[in-house]
Amino acid sequence: MNNLYRRFADICCTLTMLAAYFNPDKLEAGLDEAGRGCYAGPVFAAAVILPKDFHHPLLNDSKQLSEHQREMLRPIIEKESIAFSVQMVDHTEIDSINILQASYKAMHLCLDKLKKKPELLLIDGNRFKAYKKIPHHCIVKGDGKYASIAAASILAKTHRDAYMLSLHEQFPQYGWYKNKGYGTALHRKAIEVHGLSPFHRRSFNILPKQLGLFGHQVNKKI
Repeated sequence: MNNLYRRFADICCTLTMLAAYFNPDKLEAGLDEAGRGCYAGPVFAAAVILPKDFHHPLLNDSKQLSEHQREMLRPIIEKESIAFSVQMVDHTEIDSINILQASYKAMHLCLDKLKKKPELLLIDGNRFKAYKKIPHHCIVKGDGKYASIAAASILAKTHRDAYMLSLHEQFPQYGWYKNKGYGTALHRKAIEVHGLSPFHRRSFNILPKQLGLFGHQVNKKI
């Protein structure tokens, strides 16, 4: 009964109609990122080119879906897409070039790896660094408006979540299996107790001033 109810909820709770395309005459790639605001781990991005006639009743912004729904949609998107790419930029590079530039770089890496060259890029958000000579449109909350961006949001999110689960096995004290590196109350408390792991982003200034790596006390100069 529980499984039946969950399947019914999956079908009924998310019946958002997304636009199939921005321009019917162009081969479009939707792009989105995941993990931009996290305290730890990389930022992921995905680029997805969908067929113009692709439709799935659950497809929506990844944040509006349950984990089960996202994981169900991931293989469908990867199988049915014309092309897709998922790439990441790690925490050290985020600290080096800043999170905004790292997000742009992850998206550019996705475009480098796409097997088909898109003619138009649809970007979730309000800013983007132009990629070569391909025109782009920035669309605020685009992952809830266009199918290709929604698909990219799901791939970026699910691939990043899987990566954070692997990091959790090395550093279980931070609860990354659940918070995926975001700054939840339990994650912040774990940082206070244990300090930063090697995968935390130093440029985010999340460490209490009195603590160092793995909770070691920092001696203050007098």
